[in-house]
Amino acid sequence: MAAFRLDVVSLAPHAFAPLEELGVIGRAFAAGIAELHLHNPRDYATDRYRKVDDEPYGGGAGMVLKPEPVYAAVEAIPVLPRRRVLLMTPQGTPLGQSDLQRWADDCDQLVLLCGHYEGFDERIRPLADEEVSLGDFVLTGGELPAMTIINGVVRLLPGTVGTAHSLVEESHSDLLLEHPHYTRPAEFRGLSVPDVLRSGDHGAIEHWRQQQREQRTAERRPDLFTRWQQQQ
Repeated sequence: MAAFRLDVVSLAPHAFAPLEELGVIGRAFAAGIAELHLHNPRDYATDRYRKVDDEPYGGGAGMVLKPEPVYAAVEAIPVLPRRRVLLMTPQGTPLGQSDLQRWADDCDQLVLLCGHYEGFDERIRPLADEEVSLGDFVLTGGELPAMTIINGVVRLLPGTVGTAHSLVEESHSDLLLEHPHYTRPAEFRGLSVPDVLRSGDHGAIEHWRQQQREQRTAERRPDLFTRWQQQQ
């Protein structure tokens, strides 16, 4: 099976180096499950100063990322049949677990565009199939959102996580939050592992875990719990 291809267009490509040494994600890259390619728009600037930003038309604070080097960088990237181009922007759709799963299942390649400075020229938007946000806040660039997507997608690829079943009941896989986990010792500072988890009754354990997922979601994320109830 061919590796899942990740292409990042960023003015700070060095920021992504730790990903290739990060636990199961790093091992996935080493094993050829995924491969990471970094593209710096500055390498595609055509003027003597390798300029990638300029002042905004109409005035205002900050500098704006120019379209020419970004387009040149994207157009130099090989195109796989199942490719999605994602633009990191606080104006995008909030990232969800279902997005990560969809990209892992339906794509062979993700191209992630990272903004910088005050923002990017509006004409860069047409390059993207989707615009993605981590939430209602602003960061100095799109590198952290892009790394989040890379981490979230690569861990879902076949072969990355040793026990695939561990991905099934984790938080947000089906809108519910994950159930509590315990390990040895059975008693710690007056806190005990629930008896059902030590009973050996797998049916009772599954029932308890599902109850805990529903209760925890209702208490901590009533918005998700309402959505889950509507799907039942």
